[in-house]
Amino acid sequence: MPVQPTPSRPPWHAVTGDQALATLESHPEGLASEAADARLAEHGPNRLREQAARPGWKRLLEQFNNLLMLILIVAAIASLALGHRLDALAIVGVVTIIALIGFVQEGKAEHALESIRGMLSPQAKVLRDGRRQTVPAETLVPGDIVLLESGDRVPADLRLLQANRLRTEEAALTGESVAVDKQAAPVDEATDLAERSSMAYASTLVAQGTAQGIVVATGIDTEIGRISEMLRGVEKLKTPLLRQLDRAGRVLAIFILGAAAITAAIGALVHDQPVSEMFMAAVGLAVAAIPEGLPAIVTIGLALGVQAMARRNAIIRRLPAVETLGSISTIFTDKTGTLTRNEMTAQAIWLPQGEIAVTGVGFAPEGEFLPGGDDTAACGPLELDAHPALRHFLKVGVLCNDAELARDEAGAWHIHGDPTEGALVVAAAKAGLDVATLRGCHDRHDAIPFESERKYMATLHEVDGQPTLMVKGAPDRLLEMCHRVRTEAGDVVLDTSEWEQRIHALSARGLRVLALAEKPIHAVSELDETHAEEGLVLLGLVGLLDPPREEAVRAVSRCLSAGIRPIMVTGDHAVTALAIARQLGFANTERALTGREVEAMSDAELERCIDTVDVFARAAPEHKLRLVKAMQARGGICAMTGDGVNDGPALKRADVGVAMGIQGTEAAKEAAEMVLADDNFATIVGAIEEGRKVYDNIRKTITFLLPTNGAQGLAIMLAVLAGTLLPITPLQALWVNMVVAVTLGLALAFEPGEENLMRRRPRDPAAALLDLFLLWRVVFVSLLLLIAVFGMFSWLLRVEGNEAVARAGAVNALVMGSAAYLINSRYLLRSNLSWQGLFGSRPVWIAIGLVLLLQLAWTYLPFMQAVFDSAALDLRHWLLVIGCGVALFLVVELEKWLLRRNARAAKKRHGGERPRGTTPRTQ
Repeated sequence: MPVQPTPSRPPWHAVTGDQALATLESHPEGLASEAADARLAEHGPNRLREQAARPGWKRLLEQFNNLLMLILIVAAIASLALGHRLDALAIVGVVTIIALIGFVQEGKAEHALESIRGMLSPQAKVLRDGRRQTVPAETLVPGDIVLLESGDRVPADLRLLQANRLRTEEAALTGESVAVDKQAAPVDEATDLAERSSMAYASTLVAQGTAQGIVVATGIDTEIGRISEMLRGVEKLKTPLLRQLDRAGRVLAIFILGAAAITAAIGALVHDQPVSEMFMAAVGLAVAAIPEGLPAIVTIGLALGVQAMARRNAIIRRLPAVETLGSISTIFTDKTGTLTRNEMTAQAIWLPQGEIAVTGVGFAPEGEFLPGGDDTAACGPLELDAHPALRHFLKVGVLCNDAELARDEAGAWHIHGDPTEGALVVAAAKAGLDVATLRGCHDRHDAIPFESERKYMATLHEVDGQPTLMVKGAPDRLLEMCHRVRTEAGDVVLDTSEWEQRIHALSARGLRVLALAEKPIHAVSELDETHAEEGLVLLGLVGLLDPPREEAVRAVSRCLSAGIRPIMVTGDHAVTALAIARQLGFANTERALTGREVEAMSDAELERCIDTVDVFARAAPEHKLRLVKAMQARGGICAMTGDGVNDGPALKRADVGVAMGIQGTEAAKEAAEMVLADDNFATIVGAIEEGRKVYDNIRKTITFLLPTNGAQGLAIMLAVLAGTLLPITPLQALWVNMVVAVTLGLALAFEPGEENLMRRRPRDPAAALLDLFLLWRVVFVSLLLLIAVFGMFSWLLRVEGNEAVARAGAVNALVMGSAAYLINSRYLLRSNLSWQGLFGSRPVWIAIGLVLLLQLAWTYLPFMQAVFDSAALDLRHWLLVIGCGVALFLVVELEKWLLRRNARAAKKRHGGERPRGTTPRTQ
């Protein structure tokens, strides 16, 4: 909620300059140096509060504060206790790499507040002791008189005392896409922050003009300071994947430790085995069952997602954001530059003779003029020579104008000057009018620049030997100044109500409306307001629109088909925002809520309302933050786009903060998890698709890895419980864990996205990482691998009578079965019995080739045989090993076929709807 005016914080925008001077006990000539020093001691320096940075060692230690990391540490200790120092060092290496990645990523996040602090001006020009001085901005105090000129950064919140054609760029604070006109007169107390024209706020830039203002707030009391304090207090939520991994890690730890303890107890009590041996057997079981490589593989999968997104212009700053993108259900997006091209374009011209449509978008002078109405396409483009009124209208629009159209070396068109004025220059160029020639033939003799109090601009030119005053401005203001209108039959009396209806019709389409007028003027060498404000002849209206990006229209459609809801949150007017939302294809465009309406709602009311409104206009920083919180309270996973300092708190609170790379401030980028290199909404949708693919592949990888650990743990447990020889030793189990993880486990991270990826609903972030289907698959394949291991071990032990040969066969059967299951895992439910299913992934077969080479070295190299207590196998042994792998692959494909058949039958029974909790058949 916005800070309400209090006796200690007056509504400075609503008081006069004299009242502000009196309240702050200051004078037009400024404070005395002694008074300024006293106030500095009272109020403190004009800087944002600094937060003590966490020591590096503390941030590093915090990386180990999760159960998966602790499990890995326990595994390293267990390996060391078993005397396997190299294996312990390998596990410690994995732990260290994961910790360092998190350490580096979190370090970047702590620069967010520093980048905001840097936005305060380091120097300020003030009046002190009755003379102009330049002082450090940190020494400014309430009551100081500050001088501003074009190019300055406003050093504190100022109540303007004088303003000469002052315009400030406030996009970083309020979201306004164009420079804002400022003046010294007070405004209504209830005026929104974006419309407080009597104020200049800290961190904003002076785009034009000069001014003098009195400091009314410094440091954390400024508007930018309040945002900084909100950013400090925003709680960052944990990502869905991290929450799921934590939950899965707890369950896995409890299960493994429980199984190990029970196994050791039974071995000691039932089989009278030595307690020390059973303790080490329990440790070995834990080593076998713990998936040491899983955290590293998840991290690598996320890192691969980062690289893929970077190729699509989405720069990820924090690894977990990759996976979170896949669960996004709502995108809160800005309008200007993200959904639109940030290129104001003339779309309609309304002359007394009727409406004329203008085609083409952006600053490129390419387009046609078509008669308005239903017959636009049928009539064809207008010839300018046949419409002198249109030619004259465009001519006036160019002359009463300061913008210039230019083309860079790459052939792109740009506007130098105000984008609104630029739209008129582009429209004239579309008609074939040469702007430079027009201005060269009609020199400007004088001008009244645009100011917000006047709401118009006027210029004096000579046209056909006649001095002519040309005026451009707000249509309501020009209607007050015009008494007649130019028609083909001559100038006639202006019908104000008729033109007001036309203004409303253009505004209802979301167009920004300007009016153009002129009158002949005699014996005038210097213009003033009295010359322009009466006797004008209205020429017509022009409707301007910042056009939607074509790719954004497609992206919105993809969002809706993927169950993702885009919501526009903009500082623009509600009517304009609604019109753009309709053009983009937003779902709910019946109404827009303004920031003031949001402010009046309770949290509960906002939570109820947020499900039915897709457009929020005139939004302040507090409103954006409340919207994100409201959607999260409804269970939504939110992305929030932003480019300004004002967006920082909402970017940080959102599940994925998305900053603009081109227009965005450094503060916004530091608060966000993702930065768009092209400021394009469509890039977000591409990143979401990539995030869904990454999450799919992580689930496939986990479902692939766990059966290997499960089979080894079960093999050791059953051998101890049965009082027989271990088919696989703990050290051999650790070898299998590592070789499978670093070769086969990585292959699935490179899988392409499945065809239905963007036709699925967003996944439920509360759902378990391994649902019942995947748990079944893990258990089922673990049992198949267990049968292969025990079967191979028992057969070789009976036939060869050699424990080393039997265990070598068991280990290779386990690895070969895992390699076969890797091919199964490319599709969780779809059949792999096709050329694409079997051979469609090069990384899978590269991984299988690598693991086979490693296993051949493990089996035949003497030093490997000595370390792992194994022996060589002959050809018939290998044929049996390969047969185990093929058999496992076919059995899993049979299981998939049965599940697909059952799913089709269940779908038929439920009238074509998939029962809740089942897995989509296209996975």
